[in-house]
Amino acid sequence: MNPSRKSMRPQVPWKHASSEEYTAFVRTYARTPGSQDYLLRSYRRFVKQYPDLLEWFQAPLPERIGRLLGEDAEQVRFPVSYYARPYLMFLGVRGYALFDWDWLLTVPQLDIGPLLAYEHLDLGVDRLVESAVRLGYTWKPQQIERSFNWSVWRIFMHSRIRHVDEITDDHVAELFQAIHSLEQRVDVTLFFGSTTQNQKIVVERRRSLYRLHMVLYHRGQVATYPNVDRRVEARPVLNPTLERVVRRYLAERRQTARPGTVKNFEATLRKLMTWLSEVHPEIHVWAEVTRDHLLEFAEALFGMVNPKTKQPLSLSYKQKVLGRLVVFFQDLASSGWEQVPERPLLGHGDLPQLPIRVPRYIPEPELERLMSAIRSLECPFQRAALLIARWSGARRNEIRDLSLGCLDAYPDGTPRLRIPVGKTNKERLVPLNEEAAAAISVLQQLHQGRRGLPDERTGTITPYLFMHRGGRFSARYLLDDALEKACEQAGLLAADGKPTVWPHRFRHTLATRLARRGARFQTIQKILGHEGPEMSIVYIGLTDEEVRQDYQAVLGAGAVLAGPGAQRVRSGELMESEIRWLQENFFQTELELGRCLRLPQEGPCECDLYLTCAKFVTSPAYAPRLRRRRRIEQELADDASQHGWQREVERHHCTIKRIEQLLTDLGESLDGPEAVD
Repeated sequence: MNPSRKSMRPQVPWKHASSEEYTAFVRTYARTPGSQDYLLRSYRRFVKQYPDLLEWFQAPLPERIGRLLGEDAEQVRFPVSYYARPYLMFLGVRGYALFDWDWLLTVPQLDIGPLLAYEHLDLGVDRLVESAVRLGYTWKPQQIERSFNWSVWRIFMHSRIRHVDEITDDHVAELFQAIHSLEQRVDVTLFFGSTTQNQKIVVERRRSLYRLHMVLYHRGQVATYPNVDRRVEARPVLNPTLERVVRRYLAERRQTARPGTVKNFEATLRKLMTWLSEVHPEIHVWAEVTRDHLLEFAEALFGMVNPKTKQPLSLSYKQKVLGRLVVFFQDLASSGWEQVPERPLLGHGDLPQLPIRVPRYIPEPELERLMSAIRSLECPFQRAALLIARWSGARRNEIRDLSLGCLDAYPDGTPRLRIPVGKTNKERLVPLNEEAAAAISVLQQLHQGRRGLPDERTGTITPYLFMHRGGRFSARYLLDDALEKACEQAGLLAADGKPTVWPHRFRHTLATRLARRGARFQTIQKILGHEGPEMSIVYIGLTDEEVRQDYQAVLGAGAVLAGPGAQRVRSGELMESEIRWLQENFFQTELELGRCLRLPQEGPCECDLYLTCAKFVTSPAYAPRLRRRRRIEQELADDASQHGWQREVERHHCTIKRIEQLLTDLGESLDGPEAVD
C-alpha cells in the first residue's frame, strides 16, 4: 500500500507506539492481569515480526486480516496480525497510523467505542442521532447510533477526523467507492463466505452509509443528495458501432426528456440490439437495418414473455416498445449522422391498436365504503395521498411530486392545489376539497424544516410534501399499498383477492362526477391536465353505467327493439364471436338514431343505416331523437314542395314513414318529447 495520503488527511508518523506508552495504556485500560498479559504479548510479537509498520501495510490483505472465514482460533493462518488487532486499533485512535479501506471493511468487529471513551474523544455521533430522529427514523436511539458508528468509525480510522462535523462529500464518496471496489475482489469470499452472503453484507453497508449521507445532507453539511445504489449487472457490448450511436442518441434525449423516458428508450433499444445480435449478426451499423428487420422484430415481440410473471407481454407494452422505435428511427433519419437510415423505417400506422375503454368510475356505494376505510388508515402520508387522488384527479406521480407549498387558496377561501409539471409538462391549479386540504396541512406540519431534494429533471432543490427519513416515498407505498389496505377493509376484493379499485379510478370518478353535474369538457380538460379535448370528451359522453343500461336495453333479455337488425337479436342469430365484439365495443357502435350491429370484418357501412341496413337496431332510449328527426324531415319535405322538387318530397315522406314505423314498433307515440340539440 502506498502510505501517501490525500491533502485532507493530517500528517501521520506511521510508526509503532513505544513499549512504555503501550504498557502504561494496557495497565490502566485492561481490567485483569490475564488480559493485560495477553495484550502485551500480542504487541511484542507483532512488533518483532513487523519492526517497520509500513511492512505490515504492504502485506497482502489476508495476512493483515489474520483470521479468515471458517478458521477456528487454534488454526489461524496469520496469528500475529489476528491477535494484534487491539494494538492496531490503539494506533489508529492515538493517531500513529491511518488505515486503508480494504482492511477497515474486512476486519470484523471494528469496535473502537471503548478506546474513544478512554481517550475522551467525542466524535459527535449523538448529534447525528438527534438529526435522524427529526427526519423520522423511529428506531431506538441505540440502533441508530450503531448504524452511524459503522461509517463514522471507519472514516475516523481512515482520515482522522476529529468530529462528525468534519465529514465531507469526499469522505462519503471515498467510502462508497471502497465498498464497491471490495465487492469486485476475486478473493472476497475469503472474508465473507459465499457470494450471496457477501452481497447481503454489501447491501447492509450501503444502507448504513446511505443513512449517514442522508442525515449529513439535511444538516446542510454535504452538498450531494444520497442515492440508493442499485447494483447493475455488467452488460456485454453486443455491437460497438450500434451502441455508440445509441449512447449518443440517449445523451441528446437527456437534455429534453424526463429521466424515466430516457430509461425506457435505453431498455427498448437494448432489447432490439440483443435481438439483432442473435437473429441478424451480419448487421454492423444502423444503416443496414431495414423495415423488414423491424417488422420481424415486432412479430418476435408478440411471442416474448415477461421474465418475472412468465406471462405474454401485454399489448400496451408492445405498443410502447414499437412506439419508441418509431421515434428513434425518425430522429435518426433527421439527425444527419453517418451510417444511419436516411428515412424512417416505421410509422405510427405500424403500431398495434389498443382497444378504447370506457372510463371506470367507482360507484357511489363502493366509494362511500372505500372513503371510510381510507380515513381510518394509520399512516398520514398514505391517507393524504389517497384523499388528494380522490378530490384532485391528479396522476400518481403528480401526487408523489407535490411540493411542500402546493396548497393555497382562491380569493373566496376555497383551497387550491398546485399540481407540478408531470406527464404533459404543464403545471396546473385545481380546486381542492376541504378534507384533502386538511390532510395536506397535517403533512406540512410534520415536515420540520427538512432540506429539499434535487428535482430529477431540473436539479433545483425542491422541498417535497411526501418525505420521510429525509427521502421520498414511492408511489407504490403512497397509493398502491395504501389502497390495497383500504380495499381489504372495505371488502372491495375480486375473487383472486386483488383489489377492485386502483388509483387511476379516482381520476375517472372525479371526471365522471363533474360531467354528470354539467361541467363543460374544457373544465374537465383543465382539471385532469389533458393535452387535447378528445380525452375529456369521453367523460361528457356515456359512462360505463350508462353503457350497461343501454346495452341491456338493446341486447339484453326482453329488450324492446325495432329496425332491420331487431329480428337477428330476437332470433338469436348473433354468433358468440359477434356478441363478444359487441360487448367490448358497444359504446363505439352508437349512431344518431340507434346502434349498428355490423362487425369490423364486414367492412364500412355506407348506407342510410336507420332505413335500409340489416344491421341497424334501435331502442326506446332513441325515441326523442327519432321524433326530432321526423319533424326535421317534415320541414324538409315542406320546403321541397314549395320549390317544386317532387322527387325530394317523396324521399322525405318515405323517411318519415320509416321513422313512424320504428316508433310504432317501439310502442312510442309520435307526439312525445323530442331530443334537445
